[in-house]
Amino acid sequence: MEKDGAGRNTGTFDLTEGGIVRKLLVVAVPIMGTQFVQMAYNLTDMFWLGRVGSGAVAAAGAAGMYMWLSFGFILIGRMGAEIGVAQSLGRGDKKAALAFAQNALFMGAATGVVFALCSIVLRRSLIGFFRFREADVASDAARYLLVVSFGMPATFISNCLIGVFNGSGNSRTPFILGGAGLLLNVVLDPFFIFTLNMGITGAAAATLISQVLVALLTLWGVVFYRGRPFEHFSFRIRPEKSRMFSILTWSLPIGVESIAFCLLAMATSRVETSFGADAVAVSKIGSQIESLSWLIGGGFSSAMVAFIGQNYGAGKWDRIARSVRLSLVIMTVWGVLVALFLWSLGGFVFSLFLPDPALTRLGVIYLRIFAFAQLPMNLEGVGAGAFKGTGRTIPPSLASVLANLTKPVLAYALSRTSLGLYGVWAAVSIVTVIRGLWICLWYFLSERKRRPGQRTSLYLLYVSGLPEILELFNNFSY
Repeated sequence: MEKDGAGRNTGTFDLTEGGIVRKLLVVAVPIMGTQFVQMAYNLTDMFWLGRVGSGAVAAAGAAGMYMWLSFGFILIGRMGAEIGVAQSLGRGDKKAALAFAQNALFMGAATGVVFALCSIVLRRSLIGFFRFREADVASDAARYLLVVSFGMPATFISNCLIGVFNGSGNSRTPFILGGAGLLLNVVLDPFFIFTLNMGITGAAAATLISQVLVALLTLWGVVFYRGRPFEHFSFRIRPEKSRMFSILTWSLPIGVESIAFCLLAMATSRVETSFGADAVAVSKIGSQIESLSWLIGGGFSSAMVAFIGQNYGAGKWDRIARSVRLSLVIMTVWGVLVALFLWSLGGFVFSLFLPDPALTRLGVIYLRIFAFAQLPMNLEGVGAGAFKGTGRTIPPSLASVLANLTKPVLAYALSRTSLGLYGVWAAVSIVTVIRGLWICLWYFLSERKRRPGQRTSLYLLYVSGLPEILELFNNFSY
């Protein structure tokens, strides 16, 4: 890449110059695609296992909770790479960016091996946490977890490298490489599950093979692909205490947040299991459909981390403020649209996964309960992304953990009322609303104190952001 007089990149993946909306979308859309690819592994499994039965869906969903738990540890390396690479490139320091990438990869690979070993050795105890009433469901879940655990180190490595690509502004390459793994999974799932009659073990095997392929492709991509972040990437890594400390400072709060979120969700799921495997299956399918919202919101939030990180390193504060305004308007529109979709068409989509009419009716109620949380969930992505891009990862993580601590308690309390199972889902939706609004408001209030001259009224932010969005339709090069 070429550089300007200050040593900053001026190539395709430089986010410190050019149209804000276009640059955000250039980064955000492939990230959304990558997140969809990662989510689609479970979605594909759920689709085909739904043809096997609700017990198979519940088993895969329970094991999937530990795959979700692993993501909290994955984020330590991935977010460290994303923030470190983005801010270093924004300053024009490619040497520091490379050092952050290498140290994050080392930490990610080591953590992945440890997590995989723990999951393999403790799989039966881990699944036993859910206290399934059906012994065959618990056995299937433990078998699924055993198989997918062998691929966890590969998943940790590929995600760290995804963070490196995202931080450099090139989110397209991870999407392309991840898409290859998804295509393989789509082909292998029905072949293993039905043709080879492997059932739930076949779904796990398909996921394992696909994840290993993605890891190999990302390793190849960071060294040889034309869109690689660095001209030369060496795997002869010398761990540096200062870099690793910075990575932990940025990413540990985010990792703890994700881990706590998952553990508390697991505690909530344990309340769900008291209503039987059907309730768990409906919840898992419903959450996959609902992911349409956080998939886009999370992708846009990750794009903000890369965009704001580079501009933070370059000291371009006005550009950061404008990006937050624009993101606020875009995510508000998306949150409202998804809420309407879940309320009106969610049942039809749900029936594609679990054709049983009784379960579909239950799924409609689930999706309508969570429709109310979609807008706050997307606002959370804006506030969290803005915090993380400037390296302030503690506020959004702290707010998330404190809000989520109330989730299992509220779920248990409401489940003991006349609401029953609906009370569990209502509790999760209520906490999501509180968490999203809290994090978004915290960011704008903190900016009012840090930069008194900035417009931090939410009304003014919407009013000032909307004309810029409208201008996009007239001149996309804005």
